[in-house]
Amino acid sequence: MALKLRSQMPELQGASAWLNGEVTKDELIGKKPTLFHFWSISCGLCKEAMPNVNEFRDLYKDQLNVIAVHMPRSEKDLDLEEIKKVAEEHGISQPIFVDNDHKLTDAFENEYVPAYYVFDEEGQLRHFQAGGGGMKMLTKRVNRVLGIKE
Repeated sequence: MALKLRSQMPELQGASAWLNGEVTKDELIGKKPTLFHFWSISCGLCKEAMPNVNEFRDLYKDQLNVIAVHMPRSEKDLDLEEIKKVAEEHGISQPIFVDNDHKLTDAFENEYVPAYYVFDEEGQLRHFQAGGGGMKMLTKRVNRVLGIKE
């Protein structure tokens, strides 16, 4: 089961590496909401969803933090060079928490890729969804957290 709604954002600890810069929970909270998306280089759906995530990131860049979490599903997914390469190919310019030891995955109690977690600016979880589709729903929830009227 994933984190419950209204749960506090976990500390961003235990990364095997950070790509595109490192962030802390303290830097994310208090200013703007944050979207975490879990993905994996072995996940086809994740790659299909990436243009949407990137579009999202660019559209809301002043209002929303976007953090990628690379969650390995097999030995092959642990290769940092491969993660870097796929991230570059898919235009992932946001910070990437490389979670080879599943530290953050466990903190989020996350079992899925792709998976999306939206926290409000106080760091409370307001929306979770997993799977390929549902960008419309995600957009709606993010808009709600940002206080944007539909």
